Amino acid sequence: MPDQKTVAVLVGSLRKDSLSRKVAQAIATLAPDTLRFDFVDIGSVSHFNQDLEATPPADWVAFRDRVAAADAVLFVTPEYNRSIPGVLKNALDVGSRPYGHSVFNGKPAGIVSVSPGAIGGFGANHHLRQILAFLNMPPLQQPEAYVGNAGSLIDNEGNVTVERTKQFLVSYGKAFADWIGKIAA
Repeated sequence: MPDQKTVAVLVGSLRKDSLSRKVAQAIATLAPDTLRFDFVDIGSVSHFNQDLEATPPADWVAFRDRVAAADAVLFVTPEYNRSIPGVLKNALDVGSRPYGHSVFNGKPAGIVSVSPGAIGGFGANHHLRQILAFLNMPPLQQPEAYVGNAGSLIDNEGNVTVERTKQFLVSYGKAFADWIGKIAA
């Protein structure tokens, strides 16, 4: 598909069967076929240390190359202590360095926070928005995506079991595709 856009997907939870991963996979399945989703493993990105920048570790280079090749980035994350998980913050730090050479610069972003609780990761969602402002990543504003009570919305196989949630994820994927088309044009 010639006008297909690649979306790097960064999932803030490392757990294989995490609710965040299941929601990310559901979005990828339900989104328009104008988007191709590349799930980028952030768990293998070693800790950022500026002393290593002169000769960056191979995992940093691989991560930066994958994100740089994408047209957009979708962040799907749980909330840890009213913020984003450390592994996601580390990936953002590695990708944004060295200063002035961020692989995130100007890329349209989508933010989906996921929680087994009712608040839906509101704190993580908004902390991430604050970081993206500095990284010059315009995030999709509407619809906002706080997926609360996620354990009751998706089964063990990753199927969305609540029709209203499925329709929301379809509309989110469409809005995100439209947003990417506007920003990446």
